[in-house]
Amino acid sequence: MRNHLRTAVVIALTVGLMAFFLRNADLASVWSEIRRARLTLLVAALLVVVLSYVIRIRRWQLILAPIGAVGFGSAGRATVIGFATNAVLPGRLGEVLRPYLLARAERLSTSATIATIVLERVTDLITVVSLLGVFLFFFSGGLLYVDEQVLTALKGGGVIAALGAVVSLAAIVFAARAPGRFGALVARALPERFGASVRSVLTKFGDGLGVAREPRRLAAVFAWSFALWLCVCASAWYVCQAFGIGLPVSGSLVVMVMMVLGVAVPTPAGAGGFHAAFQLGVTSFYGAQNDAAVGAALILHLVSFAPVTILGLVLMLRAGLSFRGAVDLASTVRDDDASGTAGAVPAAGVAEGEAGDPANPSLGRGV
Repeated sequence: MRNHLRTAVVIALTVGLMAFFLRNADLASVWSEIRRARLTLLVAALLVVVLSYVIRIRRWQLILAPIGAVGFGSAGRATVIGFATNAVLPGRLGEVLRPYLLARAERLSTSATIATIVLERVTDLITVVSLLGVFLFFFSGGLLYVDEQVLTALKGGGVIAALGAVVSLAAIVFAARAPGRFGALVARALPERFGASVRSVLTKFGDGLGVAREPRRLAAVFAWSFALWLCVCASAWYVCQAFGIGLPVSGSLVVMVMMVLGVAVPTPAGAGGFHAAFQLGVTSFYGAQNDAAVGAALILHLVSFAPVTILGLVLMLRAGLSFRGAVDLASTVRDDDASGTAGAVPAAGVAEGEAGDPANPSLGRGV
């Protein structure tokens, strides 16, 4: 019943956001804008999106290095399947499925591998907040139209996110340098019956943050992160140019931040939230015509999510992983990790006799 209610809420949220996004659009005009878009620039946007996933995979390999050497192919398969799951199913289940699949294929600790995703997200947060800061300090004077309410909200949100990022990074460095002490500290705040298992999981979790113990490697992770998010900026800029929207290169920074906020909405692939946030960014700050903004948002979302989703679904089919299997598996791993039993591979929810080939795990019984 709870799952059905969650699904109903997500569907309602998606429909509501899409209705808000399309509220003032003339669909015939939007279609004309899409047909007039410059194909060469849309292809350039697609290539930049592909490059962003290559960078994402390479960055994950670097973060994973302290717990094990992982090949590009293994990290890539898990990444693509995880992002495809996020694009199709609600609840960000791909964020749990991705590290689990890799841990199982490479015989790594599940808790430690999940920790690398936490470090990824904190790195992303710090990078996005830094790029927003660059825009606000150096380029906000170049805004063609200043929507003070939106700009004030961005500044306030940026300050809060920056504080959260600093606290999160400090916690990660502490957990990486003293995983035992970190686990003991957290365990003391919990009921005694949970303390021992949570302490064990958090100790393993700290192993996955090992890159935070190495300043040079951590700096390299941030370098990859800036390259990744600049690719996201470039994809938005190319699509805007294709639709004749006068977005300057510096403006792609603030539009990227708006897109990040939109994708944070818990709908599949950020549907609705992504579109509305992009539309608000280019119309509020750069005076884009609404129908052109709607068309650009639709195409940018398609370019950003369709290729990885299609490839991920193909890889899921090859792995024998069904949608139901993905939901059950990710939910089981998430619950087990929270209760302190997800450190072993294979994890709970998959019988030992079903382990199969670790390089090509068969986790479902058909799609």
